[in-house]
Amino acid sequence: MSPFSLPSISPVTNVLRSSIRSKIDNKTKPLGSLGDLETIALQLAEIQNSLSPELKNPKLILFAADHGITEEPVSLYPKDVTWQMVLNFLSGGACANVFAKHSHIDVEVVDAGVDHDWDKNVTKPIERKIRKGTSNFLKSKAMSLEEAKETILSGIELLKETRYESTNIFLFGEMGIGNTSAASLILSHLTDIPLRKLVGRGTGLNNSGKENKFKILSEAFQRTGKLKDPLEILSEFGGFEIGMMAGAMIGAATQRKTFVVDGFISTAAFAIAFALNPTVKDYAIFSHLSEEEGHTVVLEHWKIKPLLRLNLRLGEGSGALAAYPLIELSVKFLNEMASFADAGVSNSDSQ
Repeated sequence: MSPFSLPSISPVTNVLRSSIRSKIDNKTKPLGSLGDLETIALQLAEIQNSLSPELKNPKLILFAADHGITEEPVSLYPKDVTWQMVLNFLSGGACANVFAKHSHIDVEVVDAGVDHDWDKNVTKPIERKIRKGTSNFLKSKAMSLEEAKETILSGIELLKETRYESTNIFLFGEMGIGNTSAASLILSHLTDIPLRKLVGRGTGLNNSGKENKFKILSEAFQRTGKLKDPLEILSEFGGFEIGMMAGAMIGAATQRKTFVVDGFISTAAFAIAFALNPTVKDYAIFSHLSEEEGHTVVLEHWKIKPLLRLNLRLGEGSGALAAYPLIELSVKFLNEMASFADAGVSNSDSQ
């Protein structure tokens, strides 16, 4: 494998941890009674190295691309749905738009590899197309090794753009018919979890459809045998949207900015980013447990506890958006809730 240079990521240190913990524990509540909100508040305060963290100019970035594996019967929907949904995002009609509007979050769509030419007379996505979709990984590599590197680097560079300077928290989502198939193979290789436990219903396959999908993906797995290198795995099975999202996660962490992981596909992108630099995990908040059955196994593998379980399997950042108000609440209680001393309330230490 040729050398691949990535920017360094500073680990989140606990220099202020005791002060942050003290601030949390001295709010007018029993110790630990706000549960996971306390964990998120502590994480955000440590990332920002501040006793009073803020959420600034949040952005949802949706990465879209097509997959050659859709030549096989792995999805209920044709690949044209990818570009059609991109237009739906851009016109404000998707679930992601509705949820984002509720939390005053801007939605941006990145064309990482959609098999479509955009009409000059309509609003277009951010153009970062590697090419018009991956190759069919049942028969050959999904992308070349150089393309795999390009997707990662493009995601890193995207977050350096000036329009993101004031943003300190990103939500990442995706759109790409066939991408649960790519995600299943990526996660199986990177976690050593058997493929059988990771292949789900995707867009809603019935039992026979799911079994056929498993057989197709098993044959693709056998084409390469077990792989370990994350770039090689991305090259063999990945999608341009998955690789670019992984790069964006690295880019966010490089800038000491928080990112929110959505569901199963976004977790596959995280797996690539994590394999390239494990420190990226310090900056990640896992929003929800997807209904896609492999998600449970993967999060248990990493001992990660997501914020929500709502049986979602839509993608497009919907779970990250659903969790965002809870992230806001974690900051609100830390910054605005009275302490025992402020309120003149006796705490357990004063008994």
